[in-house]
Amino acid sequence: MSNQFSIAQTRNIGIIAHIDAGKTTTTERILFYTGRIHRMGEVHDGTTSMDWMEQERERGITITSAATTCIWRDHRVNIIDTPGHVDFTVEVERSLRVLDGGVVVFDAVAGVEPQSETVWRQADRYNVPRICFVNKMDRTGADYWQTIHMIRSRLNTNPAPIQIPIGAETDFTGFIDLVEMQALYFTDELGASPEIAPIPAEMADEAAKRREALIESAAESDDGLMHRYLEGEEISADALRVAIRKATIQGGLVPVMCGSALRNKGVQPMLDAVVYYLPSPADVPPVVGTDPDSGEGRIRLCREEEPFSALTFKIVSDPYVGRLTYFRVYSGTVPVGTAVWNATKERRERVSRLLLMHANQREDVKVISAGNIGAAVGLKNTFTGDTLCDREHPVMLESIQFPKPVISVAVEPRTKADQDKLSLALARLAEEDPTFVVRTDPETGQTLVSGMGELHLEVIVDRLLREYRVEAHVGRPHVAYREAITVPAGGEGRFVRQTGGRGQYGHCVVRVEPITGGEFEFVDSTVGGSIPKPFIPAVKQGAKEAVDSGVLVGYPVIGVRVTVHDGSFHAVDSSEIAFRIAGSMATKDALRRARPILLEPVMRVEVMVPDEYVGDAMGDLSSRNGQIHSLEPRMPNQVITAYTPLSEMFGYATDIRSMTQGRGSYSMEFFEYREAPRAVVNKLTAGAMA
Repeated sequence: MSNQFSIAQTRNIGIIAHIDAGKTTTTERILFYTGRIHRMGEVHDGTTSMDWMEQERERGITITSAATTCIWRDHRVNIIDTPGHVDFTVEVERSLRVLDGGVVVFDAVAGVEPQSETVWRQADRYNVPRICFVNKMDRTGADYWQTIHMIRSRLNTNPAPIQIPIGAETDFTGFIDLVEMQALYFTDELGASPEIAPIPAEMADEAAKRREALIESAAESDDGLMHRYLEGEEISADALRVAIRKATIQGGLVPVMCGSALRNKGVQPMLDAVVYYLPSPADVPPVVGTDPDSGEGRIRLCREEEPFSALTFKIVSDPYVGRLTYFRVYSGTVPVGTAVWNATKERRERVSRLLLMHANQREDVKVISAGNIGAAVGLKNTFTGDTLCDREHPVMLESIQFPKPVISVAVEPRTKADQDKLSLALARLAEEDPTFVVRTDPETGQTLVSGMGELHLEVIVDRLLREYRVEAHVGRPHVAYREAITVPAGGEGRFVRQTGGRGQYGHCVVRVEPITGGEFEFVDSTVGGSIPKPFIPAVKQGAKEAVDSGVLVGYPVIGVRVTVHDGSFHAVDSSEIAFRIAGSMATKDALRRARPILLEPVMRVEVMVPDEYVGDAMGDLSSRNGQIHSLEPRMPNQVITAYTPLSEMFGYATDIRSMTQGRGSYSMEFFEYREAPRAVVNKLTAGAMA
């Protein structure tokens, strides 16, 4: 199947959305209509093929992105179904990095939700063209046009409806196709054969107006179509499709469709739109990398005859085949059994097996070529974000940036026998998930694991037990605080040890200053050889160690520039270790003088509650030091948006349910770091001294 389709006949798409908008149900329908599966599973029954993990089936949510391949209209469509929960945003980030297009699913009742905005911004960052599918049109309160208004206003984009729904809520029966100017009705149970009919007379005027607006939007990216439109020519469906495709790929507009995946309505026309409007790998700009030896720019065209280049975006420990490395091939081909070069690690790797994935099922192939997504077995030293390439034509592709964890818990094995198994299991899980970090507390010796939220860590602990048979005690959650400085300051560090024979001598003078938008910068401004150049990296390492452990409570300092500008050395006694310690001492000294403050992570929280509980919910958020930002109706509920410290949000899921008799829900995402109140600083300082 690998070389059966040309690059122009390939689509790499992601299904992305807020939690519970219907992504996995939509993907399940796609697989059914393309013949990949012969029976549709349901999320609420735990029978979908894409949610294959036990935790996903029990909770009814997607936790890990799953890849699959299917055929539609003589095109191969590689699909990644991504999670919607903010705790698993890493899965969306890494998927969008390697995809060419996206289908953004919206709930027709809720419209644009918080995580919808997050995934939209992620897609913007990678310039991924999108189409929108307004799902759940059969639900009470469904409003297609309100959702489109929210897409325009909240996401700052240009939505172009290419369909008009016929009916809504329980009366939703089909839609008018504005490109072909015909009505489609979904009458049979499986929705496999939509019935084509003329546009209803009462909707003809609206359809004509909406088509005019669609042509005008598309013509902005197509001068030829604009000219013919202004001349009053009739625009054919094919000509309109070409213009919509061009505008979509350029980012000028976003086609919007409607349907109900659960009721099998509107999925095939959405698949048609994937083929018609989303780009093939050849339609997107060629990937740009750098030569790892010279640092010069290198362009790789999406062609099989180009030198091989690929980016790994996911690592999975498979119980049957071992370590699976998912990758996207940008140029060239990779046959089974070949040796590839890991440009990131500068290591040679051998590809022992190549697989096309269907969730957790595998299909062996002999070769994977440019524009396709696959998985390899046998790559021992390759991790997420690494570049694989041809040794004779090396290239380094841009890696993937991941958000920093915001919450930590301590874990310890229940029995002595579990000690080694726990370390191994945590290392494996950290390999798979770059937002899951494992470290040892140097003071207590405890193993601390950090992640993106309570649910994230809960799932990790669950996987420890089920997949690795390790039982662990879990401590209370800890917030990932940060420290910052508020004024520039200087500091000096002198490390002298004389213990008979050769001693140790290092001396440096540094200046620290706050910076915006960065974590840590180091500048060497020494002159006249006050510190020999070979010792500068050691000073930098010492400064970094000081910054990583802070001076207030021991949390990392962010947004700081350290400049070493003076010092002295001893011709015999100076060493790298002496200058590393001196660099650390000087930086700590400067940080203490720079009026350090403690920063706490603040979350953007959206709470959806019925009208009668609005007062209680707002009062509760205020009691958690939350700043209420807005209150807006989203029928039949009210949505409260607030900015609240993460430390106040532990256990909120239970509280909001009990406060609203189970009818309230919430979602939250990291917003920014803000200065923590004095009471929090005092409490943490007292805890650190205890």
